[in-house]
Amino acid sequence: MSNPADGDLASDAILARLTTLHPKLIDLSLGRILGLLEKLGSPHKLLPPVIHVAGTNGKGSTCAFLRAMLEAEGKRVHVYSSPHLVRFHERIRLSGKLIDEDELSALLEECEQRNSGAPITFFEITTAAAMLAFTRHKADVVVLEVGLGGTHDATNSFKAYSTEFVRNVGIESDAGFEVGVELVAKARRYRQPVAEIPTIWLDRNFGMSNFKMAKWLPNYLRWYRFAYGPKLHYPPKGSST
Repeated sequence: MSNPADGDLASDAILARLTTLHPKLIDLSLGRILGLLEKLGSPHKLLPPVIHVAGTNGKGSTCAFLRAMLEAEGKRVHVYSSPHLVRFHERIRLSGKLIDEDELSALLEECEQRNSGAPITFFEITTAAAMLAFTRHKADVVVLEVGLGGTHDATNSFKAYSTEFVRNVGIESDAGFEVGVELVAKARRYRQPVAEIPTIWLDRNFGMSNFKMAKWLPNYLRWYRFAYGPKLHYPPKGSST
């Protein structure tokens, strides 16, 4: 079993290849990732309830708080976040643990083969790999951090019962992309284009204290699971524990 702390990893070479599949680093669209996900067996339709974290700043810390709170309640939590600090493995947590090198390499190669060289951005194809990983390991909740954000962010491809957390939202002028205004204008309709499912907004700009949130979140999720649980098509058949 390979260790993410090792020197040269097989996943590094695969990730390098994936960066060459699209001429742009960012090209906001849902068409490419939805097409790939369908080829992969539609893992985006087989996820457990999702907490989708959006905003300009504070998404990573929000995801970390949510994971810690849920795990303290005994929940199994998958997390997808970006960017990473040292290794790509940091972006995908399966029930609290970083994804193993061997599994990551296999998932990336599977996505690469299914994509068959079609144009797709690095973030799109790696997001597809994360969703595929999440369907192969049981969990109670997925904490999903958006990338750049906006209606056409690749993380918006999932179809599952979800709750949205929106941190402070600002204009992304420093990034040099003409998407800042769109992000602000469409933040309150974040899931509308793709998800034909109930979505509950918690648009507080994280106004509640972390202490209050730690007490409130588990009870809220228990209610949410009770209200919508019978309609969930999870876990998929054949998934591992």
